[in-house]
Amino acid sequence: MTGLTENLTNPALLFFILGIVSVQLKNDLKIPESSSKFISIYLLLCIGFKGGNELSHSSFEGEVAWAMLLGFFLSALVPVIAFFLLRKKLSSENAGAIAASYGSVSAVTFVTAISFLDFEGVGFDGYLIAVMALMEAPAIVAGILLIKLFGKRNAEKAGQGLKQVFNHALNNASVFLIFGSLLIGFIANERYAEGIKPFTTDIFVGFLIIFLLDMGMQAGKQLSAMFENGPLLIVFAALFPFVNGILALMLASTFTLNSGNLLLFSVLGAGASYIAVPAALKQAVPKANPGLYLPMALGITFPVNVILGIPFYWYIIEKYFIIA
Repeated sequence: MTGLTENLTNPALLFFILGIVSVQLKNDLKIPESSSKFISIYLLLCIGFKGGNELSHSSFEGEVAWAMLLGFFLSALVPVIAFFLLRKKLSSENAGAIAASYGSVSAVTFVTAISFLDFEGVGFDGYLIAVMALMEAPAIVAGILLIKLFGKRNAEKAGQGLKQVFNHALNNASVFLIFGSLLIGFIANERYAEGIKPFTTDIFVGFLIIFLLDMGMQAGKQLSAMFENGPLLIVFAALFPFVNGILALMLASTFTLNSGNLLLFSVLGAGASYIAVPAALKQAVPKANPGLYLPMALGITFPVNVILGIPFYWYIIEKYFIIA
């Protein structure tokens, strides 16, 4: 698998692994929290702006509409599947929190996939950025709905909780920044958009590398906690994303044969949120244990997707799908 070999030698991935190694060796390497937050904002801003700018060149025909519907469908369906797979072993709160994480998306995995496509010289359509932003809120709301429906809380409290969660999901900083940047990129004058390209494009990979180094350190810290909770959640976190990724790939292939689009749909389906969802659930579902859903998403699913998932989906796309 050529894609796997190339991805394993990608500097961005290697710096992620370096971050994991530094934690295991108890090295004192640290990325200041303020710097990490700044880079997160920068990456989301660039993703949204570039996506909006690409979207301004796209015609709003059938493919865009189908893509939006598919994103919404996956974001609502995956939490239901995950919840009922986990509910027999976990409380409704923990099962719902994990379900919401896996129904949502990983913006950093998405960015890494874009970097992979750039390396391969393959383009994609800007509407995928809008699809990514759209998939945050439905998963969070679906997870909370499942907790409310199958938990022990009464309907009145459930209604109040859902109102707060829905507001938080739509007004979450990550979602707000992506949507806002997407809108700005869409309406921006082409000449001005080209003028800030050095900021939005040329230095993008450099900041991504630093961010992945930090993510590697964060993942390394979470791994031990994850292993303490037994093999079930580890297996789930490693294999469930592939089920979702293949499902997303098959459904996306019904309306697009653009290889870049197919890869990004696969990654969106396979991703698990460790930024937006934990921020929402911390207040909405305080009984859910972040020591479960956060290590699963960040410590296992994220590296599995980056190291194995992206080249795996690319291999399938190249081998079994007709590329336009």
